[in-house]
Amino acid sequence: MSIFQDAILRFGRTIMSYAGDAMFLQAAVSAAANVIVADGDVAEEEVEAAIVGIRANPILEKSYDTLRVEQELYEAIARAKTRAGRIENLRAASAIAGRPIEQRQDVFLIAADVADLGGISAVEHTALDEIATSLDVEKSALLR
Repeated sequence: MSIFQDAILRFGRTIMSYAGDAMFLQAAVSAAANVIVADGDVAEEEVEAAIVGIRANPILEKSYDTLRVEQELYEAIARAKTRAGRIENLRAASAIAGRPIEQRQDVFLIAADVADLGGISAVEHTALDEIATSLDVEKSALLR
């Protein structure tokens, strides 16, 4: 990547961080929610891991306070308790499929960190497969 392209990318991130990026937030909370609910149990540690992961992203951290992240995450978790809601969450994740690979990987890795608490179970692997497909990222490479 040239210096000029890098500068434009950084400028774009800065603008998005101040303007807010609702689509990116929805993708992150939706992917995390599908993993949180995958095993049928909403564990507080997984919710906290999702919030920490989302808040660690510089765009989301500058755009949204913890209360807003929690609100959006709990709404995504409520959706994920039904099949239709999980599909809706996958659609929210796939809405950023045309974005730069770094953003798509960030969303996947937030979900992967949630799943990795206590080891990734078979149902969590299935959820991560679906998320990776919707984001057009390579799951195996990102889980190494």
